[in-house]
Amino acid sequence: QVQLVESGGGLVQAGGSLRLSCVASGSIFRINAMGWYRQAPGKQRELVALVTSGSSPSYSDSVKGRFTISRDNAKNTVYLQMNRLKPEDTAVYYCNTNVILTTLRDLELWGQGTVVTVSS
Repeated sequence: QVQLVESGGGLVQAGGSLRLSCVASGSIFRINAMGWYRQAPGKQRELVALVTSGSSPSYSDSVKGRFTISRDNAKNTVYLQMNRLKPEDTAVYYCNTNVILTTLRDLELWGQGTVVTVSS
């Protein structure tokens, strides 16, 4: 099967940086898309950044210019580099992927979530 494992969350002061990682493993034929979502306390889960095969990354307006999503094909890993963090960035961050398995069946997966807390 396919598994997503997230890491990199933690506590950081406003203005600081964190890098989140999401590693996909298993019988993957092709990754159609990988993205990062977040859910703040009392808020709806929102898309933060997204990369699809052969396309430029897209970002929500709230993080544009501060966050960067990237992919390491050799490691089957997607990263979210978060710079100039603000208290309003505090949330649980989730990795999401849509993949084609080696059986050619498609599958959408969510990571377990990693907590990012930005203090003022």
